Amino acid sequence: MADNGRAGSRPGLRRGTIISVQALILLMFLAQSAPPVNYDESKAGTYTLPNPLMQQNGEYVRDPADWGKRRRPEIVKLFETNMYGSVPFAARHTAATYEVVDNEPNALGGKAIRQQVVLSLPQQTFTILIYLPVSKKPVPIFLALNFTGNQTIVSDPAIRLPEIWDPKTKTHHTAPEQSRGTSTQWQVEKMLARGYGLATIYYQEIEPDFEGGIELGVRAAYPPPAADEWGAISGWAWGMSRAMDYLLTDRDIDPKRIIAMGHSRLGKTTLWAGALDTRFAMVIAAGSGEGGAALSRRDFGETIELLNQHFPHWTCDNYKKYSRHADRLPFDQHELLALIAPRPLYLAAAEDDKWADPKGEFLSAIAAGPVYKLFGKQGLEGDTLPALQKPIMNTIGFHIRPGKHEVTAYDWDQFLNFADKQLPAPR
Repeated sequence: MADNGRAGSRPGLRRGTIISVQALILLMFLAQSAPPVNYDESKAGTYTLPNPLMQQNGEYVRDPADWGKRRRPEIVKLFETNMYGSVPFAARHTAATYEVVDNEPNALGGKAIRQQVVLSLPQQTFTILIYLPVSKKPVPIFLALNFTGNQTIVSDPAIRLPEIWDPKTKTHHTAPEQSRGTSTQWQVEKMLARGYGLATIYYQEIEPDFEGGIELGVRAAYPPPAADEWGAISGWAWGMSRAMDYLLTDRDIDPKRIIAMGHSRLGKTTLWAGALDTRFAMVIAAGSGEGGAALSRRDFGETIELLNQHFPHWTCDNYKKYSRHADRLPFDQHELLALIAPRPLYLAAAEDDKWADPKGEFLSAIAAGPVYKLFGKQGLEGDTLPALQKPIMNTIGFHIRPGKHEVTAYDWDQFLNFADKQLPAPR
């Protein structure tokens, strides 16, 4: 009790002293309640991963047909029920409408064709910004969600200014003019020069990224989700598939070379979108970490408990049961990667991004290898991270570079090289 000057107060302690003691106790409590973060490789623990080729009835998958008919649906259902949440039936059968509000054949100084397409869903609209190279058509294209608004991708005054959400204050405002071209993640002119297009969407137009954002996004049009129904990651992934619906109608885009790409939480989203939607010809995820490519059973960097503590809206309610029990998960993230087989998969990591556990992502990719091998494809081998800036370009690709949690020009060089190798232009 604080000293309020009344009789019975403890003598010799001032009011400020007692408050300081209370603050110290609170800090000690928070320190005890917050799960520790391990960055010591020797303490990452031991674990046994589920076999992606063993069915729930104990029988092994014999061939690709067996995988597609039996085992793959089992794994999808496990992730839907226990982690990302399933998309409700009504949403799966909701048709979007599209309006091309901008079609400029001479954008970026004549280097690109620019389109802006407004996609409308029940109670929600979002804008797809598209740049295509001025070259022989149809062209391959990267589809990626972005963090900061379409106007930040490149300095182009014709890009519509979106409403930008602030997750801390849960408010939004129109993006300022000075924000144009401010993102360092994108290499649009490099993509165009290499013959690739880019389609991108500001992810918080699909659903704002904070607890309670469900009331302001695509999930608001449907009944509140049950414990095994979609969190925000499933909502964002669903938005990527609705964008894919449109891209498939554009004759300037090669329908067999549409590549899903994402970074960080949007890397998690991209892996899930690619796992569910087999129309994506390739999947690329950078720094996706816990809840993405990194193994959950491995205690290193971010954990399920921390993910649920900081971002409870990303996943379904059932995922909360595993906050301190990763060993009880009926799957691990290598099986998410396996769901992308036999399509090409590329993971990018950064040396200083220990929170995302680069080695856990690499080991996860290795553990997905048997499914790729089932299809006659080559995955990764060994258990030692490759040297910095020594990319592996098998059907499963991987690199780790110096630096931090971001997407750099070096990363894009490898993404483009991987796409050239794994999705060559048809003759």
